[in-house]
Amino acid sequence: MTNDSVPLTSGPPETVMPAAPAAAREALEAAAAMSGEARRRALAEVVAREPTFLDGWAALSGVARDRVEAYAYARVGYHRGLDALRAAGWRGSGYVRWAEPTNRGFLGSLDALRAAAQAIGEAGEAERCSLFLRQLDPDWDSRREAES
Repeated sequence: MTNDSVPLTSGPPETVMPAAPAAAREALEAAAAMSGEARRRALAEVVAREPTFLDGWAALSGVARDRVEAYAYARVGYHRGLDALRAAGWRGSGYVRWAEPTNRGFLGSLDALRAAAQAIGEAGEAERCSLFLRQLDPDWDSRREAES
């Protein structure tokens, strides 16, 4: 007779996305250190080299030339993020927490989409994004307040 134990879990499952390639992270950091149009171009180059790099899409949305461009970049990051989440084992529910640095590209893209949707008058989409952020990370609102 064996003494096999069954691991018990409480609450929804948590998904942690894999780390982006080190070269992409380093390139993003270098691009983010630039200013103005050089920064936007450098971020666009990072994303062009690594189109699945979610942190890049979120950063690019933040330096877009207008609200529609910001929305487009954020939407691409969000949809690529959903694909990456599913590949990491997410099945449509459960936590994806900001406390995990590798989850920040997706959550950042989703938050950028929320802000961009609000900026172009898509209040319903902005509210859905806000709700989704709080479902993925129940600490989302307190994290945002701490950054303000």
